[in-house]
Amino acid sequence: MRANLKKARQDAGLTQQQMADKLNIGLRYYQHIEKGDRTGDFQLWDMLEDITGTHQRILREIQDIRPDQEANQ
Repeated sequence: MRANLKKARQDAGLTQQQMADKLNIGLRYYQHIEKGDRTGDFQLWDMLEDITGTHQRILREIQDIRPDQEANQ
């Protein structure tokens, strides 16, 4: 999961749908990016960096969160 991307989106006060709309992509595609299942292209990451104000290297990080760990966070 890209927890940094999720947090940056939430800190920006955006839902996944609103972020997808800003990026001009579908909701499901954005959800796969945030989950870490898809990578997206460089232009998309540039836009995410601009929208969130967070460097894309940080946004791209994938954390290994297991269900038992997620409940503890």
